[in-house]
Amino acid sequence: MRVLCALAVGLALALAIAPLRPSAAQPVDLLLVLAIDCSYSVDYGEYDLQRKGIAHALQDAEVREAIASGPHGAIAIAVVQWSSARSQVLALPWRLLNGPAAIDAAGAEIAALPRATQDGATSISAAIAFSLGVLQRAPYSAVRRIIDVSGDGRNNNGPPIGRFRLSAEAQGVTINGLAVLNEEPTLDAYFRDEVIAGFGAFVEVANTYPDYRDAIRRKLLREIRYVPVSEDRPRSAAPRRRS
Repeated sequence: MRVLCALAVGLALALAIAPLRPSAAQPVDLLLVLAIDCSYSVDYGEYDLQRKGIAHALQDAEVREAIASGPHGAIAIAVVQWSSARSQVLALPWRLLNGPAAIDAAGAEIAALPRATQDGATSISAAIAFSLGVLQRAPYSAVRRIIDVSGDGRNNNGPPIGRFRLSAEAQGVTINGLAVLNEEPTLDAYFRDEVIAGFGAFVEVANTYPDYRDAIRRKLLREIRYVPVSEDRPRSAAPRRRS
């Protein structure tokens, strides 16, 4: 089992450090991977609040307006479920959101997603590595590429996060965070210092899982709204020390 786990982590690392390949695929305004926490600390009710919160956000009029506001009038999303270093699942492959019907269909799929990962510890590093691989294999292309990591705990399994943050930043990928503070009241600071990276990276906060629905709506609005790359400002992946 340890050998298999090491092989899985090694494969994820190889995918993470490989550069994103140029693509002639259909252009969109944003490629967004929603990576949701399914580790031991997340019970089935809390998982349910995550999936339904995302689906509800996609029904929001402002979110839909943001999707339509970019030059291509479309984004693409994928959903990753993650727990330990040996358990990440592409729960929803890439979906093109280019109008109300497509958004409705994707929202319905997300709302019905079963929990597919194995129970396990919290490996944010493996979640990021896996999500980078999902971005590499996207059938769409975009200048803006974001990994949206939701979680309620710190990385306690698998390799350190740092190398994957640096890899993401080198590839022009932004990592944002949604910290659920129900178990760790200072988790937002940890996400700011140790998880997020890249252009315009930020952390959204949900104090409890029932707050997740409003938090993911705020987060999606901020991520989807089109901002020309030249107007963005870089966010270094180097850890910051709190004073």
